[in-house]
This record gives sequence, structure tokens and C-alpha cells, in this order.
Amino acid sequence: MTATFDLPHELHGDGPHKVIAVHGWLADRSAYAPVLPDLDLGSFQYAVVDLRGYGRARDVDGAYTTAEGAADVLALADRLGWERFSLIGHSMGGSVAQRALAAAPHRVRRLVGVSPVPASGVPFPPDQWELFSGAAHAPENRRTILDITTGGRRPVAWLDRMVRRSLERSDEKAFRTWLDSWACEDFHERIEGSSVPALAVVGALDPALSAEVQRATWMRWYPHAELVELPSCGHYAMDEAPLDLIRVVEDFLRDDERDDERDDEGDDEGDDEGAGVWDGARVEAGDGERDGGASA
Repeated sequence: MTATFDLPHELHGDGPHKVIAVHGWLADRSAYAPVLPDLDLGSFQYAVVDLRGYGRARDVDGAYTTAEGAADVLALADRLGWERFSLIGHSMGGSVAQRALAAAPHRVRRLVGVSPVPASGVPFPPDQWELFSGAAHAPENRRTILDITTGGRRPVAWLDRMVRRSLERSDEKAFRTWLDSWACEDFHERIEGSSVPALAVVGALDPALSAEVQRATWMRWYPHAELVELPSCGHYAMDEAPLDLIRVVEDFLRDDERDDERDDEGDDEGDDEGAGVWDGARVEAGDGERDGGASA
């Protein structure tokens, strides 16, 4: 692994609860731009980063692996003076966030995956592997991936804009190399059983990293897991349902303070399990005992 470096990042807010947000495979940190205006910047401080090969780190050399990305995230937390913090990761960034949890579990307050890649990777069938591996040099493959993972519901102009952004803000070699890491590496045994509260947010229109996939992976491995499925949303919740995403995520992050209060009072009645509905979104709480495997 190459040496860590100072990840390019933006800081938003000055709240006491520190949060590091990691983007996915098809975008840089601008993926979070749609949610920035409406974040609670008095309660939280967000560091939104560019991984190696993306955005302002587009030309930075590296191994382009989730383990390296996690080391860079933890090094950034050190430079910011953040001893404890929560992590948010979208898609591939969800795998990076879980790697960071595996490396430094004592530092992570809460974990959020937005359509997260499971810690077991994604076992693509041959035709899908060809589609994804070819996306490094074929813009039409990126467009197809965007269209499929949003249920074929998004307008042409949005798909075209997302492809342009992806091409402009990622290095082709890095983009292709990242795929080998997030899709093919299995480190789930390093996070299985973690006591860190872990929220997975998925879109009902995403056939790849669906609620079913998360039930077989995320909900099985994290004893204190929650799963929220947003209706009328696909893989890109920041674009497709930004206000719903903010509400779900920040409510979950705020529960950290409420958990501390319950611990101080010796109250264990806050651990509600089961399923429910939040403003049209399906909400599930896990018991860490589900069976199954990842698929996409």
C-alpha cells in the first residue's frame, strides 16, 4: 500500500458530531452536492472527500483499493483532530467506510451506507462483469449502469450529465482498478459482529444493491443494523431523494446522543427491533441472524 496523504476534502458545518462522507465509483465528492444546502450544520460537521483517482485527487497515484481508501480516511481524521466520528459511504464508498471500521472500530460512532457495496464484494455474472469492467473506457457502459440502477426512470439529460461528470472527474486507470477491489475483495469477517450501529439506505428502484442484498449481508453482519428502503428512488439517493436521505441519515446519527443518554440512565428500552414505515419508506431493524449471500 502506498503512503497515506491528505485527502482533498470540503468541511461543512461546525457541529460537535463529526462525519466523513465518501463517494462512490461513478462520481467524486460532488455526488453529495445535492444534499449540502439542507444539512444540519449546527449539529454536525461533515468532511466530504475525494478518493484517489477522483476529483482533486484525480492524478494522485495509488493502489486504488478500499483498504488504501480507508487508511486515507483515517489519516484525514487524524489531521482534522477527530478522534471519534461517524462514516457515510455511497456504493463503493460504503465498502471504504466498512474497511475503515474494520481498521479502527473504536473510532467509529455510527456507520451509514447509502446503497453500500457489501463487505463481501459483488459476485458479478460474466455479462455484468463485462459491462462494469468496460465502463472504464466506454461512456455508454457508464450510462447503461446508471440507467439500470435507477430503474430506467431517470431523464436522458440527467443520465448524460452523470456520465459527463463521471468521465471528467475520474482517472480511467484508477476507475478500472477500483472495481477489482470493491467487487472482488471479501473482508466481511473483519466487520461481522461489530457493535457499531449501522444504517443501510437503499432505493426501491435499484435492482443491484437492493434491500434483499442488504438483508443477506449488512443486516446479517451488524447486530445493531437498520435498513431503510426509499420508494421511487434508485441507486443515487443524493440526486433522487435528497431531502428524504438527509432526514433518515441525520435522525440515525442523532440517535448516538440519545443512546448515550440511555446508557447514562441505565435504560435498555430503546432497542426497538422489527419493521415499520417512515413517511412511505420501509424501515427494518436487524438482529444479526439472517442468512444469505451477496448478489447484484
